Amino acid sequence: MRVMESGLDKASALIIDSNASSRSLLAAQLRELGVGTVRQTTRVRDARVILEHTAYDIVLCDYHFDGSELSGQDLLDELRREQLLPYSTVFVMVTGEASYSAVAEAAEAALDAYLIKPYTSASLSDRLAHARQRKRILKGIFDAIEAQDFETAANLCLKRFEEKGKYWLYAARIGAELMLRLNRHADARTLYEAIIEARTVPWARLGVARSELAAGNTTAARRTLETLIGEVPDYADSYDVMGRMQMDQGEIAEALATYRIATKLTPGCLLRGQRAGTLAFYMGERTESLKMLESTMANGLRSKLFDMLTLVLIGLMRFDARDSKGLRYAHESMLQEIERQPDSARIRRFGLVFQGLRGLSEHKIASALEAARKLSAEFDAPDFDLEAASLLLGLWIRLARQAIQLDEMDSLLKKMGLRYCTTKSSTEILIAMTEGNEEASTSLRDSHVQVFGIAEMAMRHSMRGGAETAVRLLIEQGEQTRNAKLIDMASLVLKRHHDKIEHADELQSKVVELQELHVLPLGGAATRIGQSRAAGGLALRT
Repeated sequence: MRVMESGLDKASALIIDSNASSRSLLAAQLRELGVGTVRQTTRVRDARVILEHTAYDIVLCDYHFDGSELSGQDLLDELRREQLLPYSTVFVMVTGEASYSAVAEAAEAALDAYLIKPYTSASLSDRLAHARQRKRILKGIFDAIEAQDFETAANLCLKRFEEKGKYWLYAARIGAELMLRLNRHADARTLYEAIIEARTVPWARLGVARSELAAGNTTAARRTLETLIGEVPDYADSYDVMGRMQMDQGEIAEALATYRIATKLTPGCLLRGQRAGTLAFYMGERTESLKMLESTMANGLRSKLFDMLTLVLIGLMRFDARDSKGLRYAHESMLQEIERQPDSARIRRFGLVFQGLRGLSEHKIASALEAARKLSAEFDAPDFDLEAASLLLGLWIRLARQAIQLDEMDSLLKKMGLRYCTTKSSTEILIAMTEGNEEASTSLRDSHVQVFGIAEMAMRHSMRGGAETAVRLLIEQGEQTRNAKLIDMASLVLKRHHDKIEHADELQSKVVELQELHVLPLGGAATRIGQSRAAGGLALRT
């Protein structure tokens, strides 16, 4: 066998294969090629944790694993989506699946190469050489991304695409993702459509839908997604984007149905399992939710992709089922996480929820009430988001079930509703946490009506020529309620009618101040529930 290019003696490789003979063969072949360090693992879940903490130059992964719901594709998909795989890593899928669909699915997910079993040593050598050559040729793009110079990276991609330079199709995909990140939605769509014209692939058509969605053209995005799902029903990324759009539109039941399909297509995917399980919880499908969330806990508790909110939801369901053993196990897992992240406000708040649940479970009402009041004391913190509010509400509701007189609960509900009832989805999530408490549900619905009444009043002022009155109303109410919808609406009205507003700059400063204090950035905790990061996209690791 010919030895590959120099430098492999310093390279490291990870082999992921459940078959001992296959692992031994691959390890021997890599060492013969000159690879300096070769590590082996038998399970996808172990490989995921390894790759989360250590970067490898080469990863050789089998596609199918006997006795496991997880596939090599699931691993690649999650690493790519969560930006845990450096561009410098060459990822090669080794598969016995000779059908086009199985191989194409992997290739279209930003895979560097694939090998069909049985393969020769020469074919392995050629695949690795080709993949490493592409890394070298596109190094300028990757270096710019690592330096977070996304404009330069995007322009380099665009230049290679326009000149049809080597690997232009791969560069076009990276460029389109960069355009979306830079809010250049029209440019992103142009690139995706050019890719489709050159070679029809599902991820490019999905990119068009994502561009439309980012530009605010929901109708066109929905039409593109429905067509893509109809023609390629087993492309899981499509359901991620559709589910995200449905959540944005307040279609929670529809989003759950969509995420269920994605989970069935990729049953070992931690992210999709948690997403579907979380939405099932809020929709009252607790048996289904517990099964899904405990499955993700068993498969990935120590993974970076595991969201600790899952543990809290499991704790709530175990408490409601009077399963003290299950509650204690979830709490002990959370305590370990608190030790690992002692400075995390989010994790500390999760710990307070567990303290309250354990107190109620063990009839230590004073301890439970103390935890609820400590959590309530953080309500005014800038980072206290919809997720934290929903858990606080869930804890108070369970305290109320114990026939405890809780005078502070009414005022808390009012503040919570006015602050977090920003959309139909957020309102329904809070109502779900009332567990059927009619008084609490009515309070939240009233708050929702009040918030949207303020928004409608502002719009009437704006349409009748009173744009400044509208902005001042929204600023005043946004400051009082800290409702992100009202604050963002003030910003939009101000931008649209800037030239007609006498004190526009002064008002703009006030709006920016309120946004910095009370409006979380896209992808923040307020949008965490039921959503995914860059669903369907090629992760741009920084």
